[in-house]
Amino acid sequence: MRVISGKYKGKKLNGFDIDGTRPTMDRIKESLFASIQKYIPNSKVLDLFAGSGSLGIEALSNGSKECIFVDNNKTVIKILTLNTANMEGVKIIHSDYQDALNKFNKEKTRFDLILLDPPYKDNLINDCLDKIYQYDLLNINGIIVCEFEFEPVQTDHFEEIKRKKIASKCIVVYKRVK
Repeated sequence: MRVISGKYKGKKLNGFDIDGTRPTMDRIKESLFASIQKYIPNSKVLDLFAGSGSLGIEALSNGSKECIFVDNNKTVIKILTLNTANMEGVKIIHSDYQDALNKFNKEKTRFDLILLDPPYKDNLINDCLDKIYQYDLLNINGIIVCEFEFEPVQTDHFEEIKRKKIASKCIVVYKRVK
């Protein structure tokens, strides 16, 4: 697993073998980031359910100014710390996703890009989208990228602007409905 583009291109990332994670394959990541490139420069990113951090790190590598990585797994936090060493604009939070979203709401923190790749079996995308909308966590021109397998995603709060199916995975990009 590696960073595929930008200033950290080629950097090897640890964590592809952490129990409970499924890192996004390079070809999926490449396609995804090519399609959202215009949203990345100078953006504030939330990588919720960060795992190895490969998506948030890719965003930083391509010009994001800040990425907040959130995960509830202590082993993952150690790997994230290792993977993001010597990178600017990194904040790592060891927290449950609900607590983190509540914290961002209380602090009035807003994001330009939110990356959602929760454990597939838990079907958390809809709950996350509802909370992001309810707490107003997405900036006006911001986007949310969701990666899932079989979860039926339904939202009236965000407009789907891109969908890509690769093998059993589905990537959907949403933008805020004004």
